[in-house]
Amino acid sequence: MNAFALIIIGTLILVTALYFIGNRQHVFTNNIKVYSTFQNVNGLQLGNNVRYSGINVGTVSKIEMLNDSQIVVQMIVEEKTGAFIKKDAITTIGSDGLVGSMVVNIIPGKEKLIAVISGDTITSYSKIGADDMLSTLNVTNQNAALLTSDLLKITNSIIEGEGALGALITDSLLTKDLRETLFNLKQTTKGTDQVALKLNVLLSKINFEESAAGILLTDSLTGKQVKTMVSNLEKSSQSILEITKKVDQMVLDFKESKGAFNYIVKDEILPQTIDSTLLNIKEASEKLNDNMEALKHNFFFKGYFKKQAREKEKNQKRNKS
Repeated sequence: MNAFALIIIGTLILVTALYFIGNRQHVFTNNIKVYSTFQNVNGLQLGNNVRYSGINVGTVSKIEMLNDSQIVVQMIVEEKTGAFIKKDAITTIGSDGLVGSMVVNIIPGKEKLIAVISGDTITSYSKIGADDMLSTLNVTNQNAALLTSDLLKITNSIIEGEGALGALITDSLLTKDLRETLFNLKQTTKGTDQVALKLNVLLSKINFEESAAGILLTDSLTGKQVKTMVSNLEKSSQSILEITKKVDQMVLDFKESKGAFNYIVKDEILPQTIDSTLLNIKEASEKLNDNMEALKHNFFFKGYFKKQAREKEKNQKRNKS
């Protein structure tokens, strides 16, 4: 009796264990097979869970390596849950807790597409594994060590006064000069600001519609005329310069030539001779007038002069009438 009871109890325990194992492996449910391709499965094993939105919906049934960069993972998923998995879903491999086994997580997509069917391949996304992170961290540490060494060298050079920065830090005279330069620059900037302010005030007082400055600044036609005037003035200046050169050349020619003009200008005796000649001419003219007056009263020429006087009176009367 005791042996029979033990057999019955053992059989029940075995059946229960088989049920739970089969239920865990989804043996007693309708399933579909879906696939996903990874470059690294990060220790994923057969029988690991497959989760959709955090719910266990299947298990990993097969892992096959196609080449050195492609590993195909076959997953068995419950058919009733597969109706919620859309074709734009994404699979990732993660860890079940800190020290747990690996799991395949199916992340829902954003588009409202149709559900997957048996044999479909779901797009995968490979997260960075712990080994990759440790390798990256190792490289980062090496770079940090090199950077620290270089910074130490630079700091030592600065402390010893090497380079422009070292001289600026250690040389007090240079620092003082730099401060004075900055102060002068500041004062210059203030002066520039004041000049700009005065200029703005001056410009604000200009009546741009009526003043000459406003017309010159705003009227394009007036500006063009001013440009033309300046151009004409420049041409006139050039012409005057050329005429001046010609006059200078003429004066130089007069000075160097032996003509009458040069003779008149340079000869000191000639003006005296001319003055004497003019004086003689004047005296001769006065004597000639006296002679003419005497001829008028002479008996022989008196009739002639009277006749001339009468004709002159007749001509005057004719002109008046």
